[in-house]
Amino acid sequence: MSDTVLPRDRMPVLRVPARPRDANMGGTIFGGWIMSHVDIAGSVPALVRAKGAVVTRAVDSFEFKKPVFIGDLVSCYADVVSTGKTSIKVRVEVYAERMHHGVTECVKVTEATLVYVAIDEQGKPRALP
Repeated sequence: MSDTVLPRDRMPVLRVPARPRDANMGGTIFGGWIMSHVDIAGSVPALVRAKGAVVTRAVDSFEFKKPVFIGDLVSCYADVVSTGKTSIKVRVEVYAERMHHGVTECVKVTEATLVYVAIDEQGKPRALP
């Protein structure tokens, strides 16, 4: 898989433009903004696999590979990589599409692995179906 094109065989679970209000003092997009979107994107396949509510348990890894800039269209791809009795491990890949004089450039900007836990109505862990 190339880091310079969007995955052709997968659908993004989240696409969002980076706006000026999302920028940090250095002029790039705040890492926390990216982290929150990664968490949302990762929760989507976890919710589907759990067939119900999940909570974020851990972030196993998180790597910022390239900066995100104002105006980039950020696409998050997420897939379940493993499951336990109550837990679901999800890998998230984030790409940014940016325009330069009418030409779109695509770069992989972030990779992360998160762990979610299926919960019941009382917020207690429950076995995956």
